[in-house]
Amino acid sequence: MKGYVFHGPGRSAWEDIPDPDLKEPTDAVVRVDAVTICGTDLHILKGDVPEVRPGTVLGHEAVGEIVEVGTDVRTVRPGDRVLVSCITACGRCRYCREGVYGQCLGGGGWILGHLIDGTQAEYVRVPYADLSVHPLPGAVTDQDAVLLADIFPTAYEVGVLNGSVRPGDTVVVVGAGPIGLAAVATARLFAPERIVAVDLAGARLEAARKLGADAVADARETPEQLVADLTGGLGADVVIEAVGIPETFEMCTRMVRPGGHVANVGVHGRPATLHLEDLWIKNVTITTGLVDTRTTPTLLRMAASGRLPTAQLVTHTFLLERMEEAYEVFAGAADTGALKVVLGGPRREVVAPRTV
Repeated sequence: MKGYVFHGPGRSAWEDIPDPDLKEPTDAVVRVDAVTICGTDLHILKGDVPEVRPGTVLGHEAVGEIVEVGTDVRTVRPGDRVLVSCITACGRCRYCREGVYGQCLGGGGWILGHLIDGTQAEYVRVPYADLSVHPLPGAVTDQDAVLLADIFPTAYEVGVLNGSVRPGDTVVVVGAGPIGLAAVATARLFAPERIVAVDLAGARLEAARKLGADAVADARETPEQLVADLTGGLGADVVIEAVGIPETFEMCTRMVRPGGHVANVGVHGRPATLHLEDLWIKNVTITTGLVDTRTTPTLLRMAASGRLPTAQLVTHTFLLERMEEAYEVFAGAADTGALKVVLGGPRREVVAPRTV
């Protein structure tokens, strides 16, 4: 089969690789029908995630069809259309029993496209299939569903829920890429007073407006002052960092009010300064996190009922074999306007839910 293989920082290729086999009785093999590219994949290609070994197939998000299952798999069978989660869960360790699947001690967590071969291929082996794939309702298209493998649960869990967004809050989302836009969309579910999006790209700020941001700010034009003006000098209740560079993290800590929350979602490849000389007295809560995907079933139900604007984030589609071109478009988002790119074959027929 073909897959997109990481060969070291700055080097990757769509090339021939061995077909995946079942290695454990809890495995499933999935034929990939739709896949997307994540900002984390770009961090890997830059060398920011050194645990990824050369020769690894990248990708951790996919929709596809089960073609083979191990003898211990009980919840899916060949022919089932499924969402492949970015997080794998053994279901038995301490963290899995607490629903913290991202920290799985039993061989799970973020492993696809990280510690084992991932989803940017024609087929993928998924360990612990019973907890790591989700059967898809017919009303959710492949293109919509693939955005629920990572960006929506990440934005919702690590940004909105960790940030404790509440009704009436002022929420600032720094970074209006796919994760930041998903944070805007899911923060709206909690009826904040206002959502402010901050970015460098005008096209992304416009996308944030369409998804529900009440105000936008160019990151080069003192967004801290805008937030202060909107809140009577108090600062934001919740600030979500969705970029992953020191400058934006430090910006977030300057925007938050005393007693507020900074929820870091961005993947950081460099150290950031924590200004405790200013923050120690402000009762600020700072959270970090890797998504657990425990909310994926809820998000799937919401997508099926039309409550999540997933389709608005997809700006480019490609056939799977055009992976290298898709990476160029996604990496050059400042010039291409790319938000989320989706690769795959013809769109499947959508089956409308039956009413009784």
